[in-house]
Amino acid sequence: MSKVSTNISLDADLKKASQELYSDLGMDLSTAVTIFLKQSLRVQGIPFTVSRENHNAETVAALNEYYEMKAHPEKYKHYSSFKDAINDVLGE
Repeated sequence: MSKVSTNISLDADLKKASQELYSDLGMDLSTAVTIFLKQSLRVQGIPFTVSRENHNAETVAALNEYYEMKAHPEKYKHYSSFKDAINDVLGE
């Protein structure tokens, strides 16, 4: 099978991080892209689900609580250590 060269544009940080990952897995970026393309042909589509983030209600509530705490830190207790927080919870 003959090979052809293909150019793609990537964010530099994405390329570097991907090269490091695939190197740890024993392959180069070209091999990883080839695997992706072969799997795409095998499944006749993108070989993983592509969707927008869809958080469940519990995650949405936790995120909203985080944003509230970040916006109004004066409303919440602060501890100088984890031990102090545990002692407060345990009433010690």
